[in-house]
Amino acid sequence: MIFDGHSDLLYDVTRRRLAGERRVLEQHHLDRLRRGNIEGLVLAVWTSAAPETFWKEIPGADTAAARTERMLREAAAEWAECPWLRMVRTSSEAEEARAAGQMYAFLGIEGMEAIGDDPAGIDRYASLGARLGTLTWNEENQLASGVRGDPDRGLTPAGRQVIRRMEERRMLLDVSHLNDAGFRNVISMAHGPVIASHSNCRALCAVPRNLTDDQLRAIRDTGGIVGLNVHHAFVHEDPAQQTAQMLARHAVHMAEVMGVEHVACGFDFCEFFGPGNDGAQGLEDCSGTGNLFFWLERLGMSAREREMIARENFLRVLQ
Repeated sequence: MIFDGHSDLLYDVTRRRLAGERRVLEQHHLDRLRRGNIEGLVLAVWTSAAPETFWKEIPGADTAAARTERMLREAAAEWAECPWLRMVRTSSEAEEARAAGQMYAFLGIEGMEAIGDDPAGIDRYASLGARLGTLTWNEENQLASGVRGDPDRGLTPAGRQVIRRMEERRMLLDVSHLNDAGFRNVISMAHGPVIASHSNCRALCAVPRNLTDDQLRAIRDTGGIVGLNVHHAFVHEDPAQQTAQMLARHAVHMAEVMGVEHVACGFDFCEFFGPGNDGAQGLEDCSGTGNLFFWLERLGMSAREREMIARENFLRVLQ
């Protein structure tokens, strides 16, 4: 069974519910999740790219804060219609759900534009049960810069305060999407595990969203993990090598650099966003996760190592 540490399904849930649909997860995604042996996931609240998305058509959704509240409201309504899914805050609660035959989900925040420069916004996220969060998506905001922002702009004073508040509220610091300057700032401040929930290796695919070997080691030294990302452009620059086999090679490289206990899954499946959001070949949607683990075995990883990557490492850090 697999724990997926980064899922954008709440985007599809919100989009479809605002168009009048109900039980979106059950109607459109549950079958694929089951075929992919997904036992649990982190559902991300992501509202940063509004001008390019369906949000532009929604009255009153012209700010990140308004979009975030709307997504949270639709998510809560969706969960009420899904008795097979349990929202959890701890790994112990996740194990209880698993034992009861339920799928389980943690809440994560992908980009904190919605809180402006107010660290107290973290209290709102924590009160809802959010267990991890990124300061940015790809953009710049009042806290930090993402990978498409100023490469020399790290954390702002408000961003540093938010990091402190996240640690106080026991929310994991997630550096996926953060630029290199911000990464260095987070590592220098962190008192506990730092994660990259959905990033690959820059040594195998030289894009800014991936991590250098030094960054991998820095995450290891905090006790954190890195989640493998299926997005084709983060697997290899050559389209012919954007495959499940190549993503397995990212896992092997991470294990060689950090140790296998720091490698996890954060698949970031988002084929439902439309063209350009494809997963690697063999990992087009979450039903294909077995292809990754097939290649991990072929590349020499033991059953025990595959189980650690599949679920144990991420859940250990969340606990």
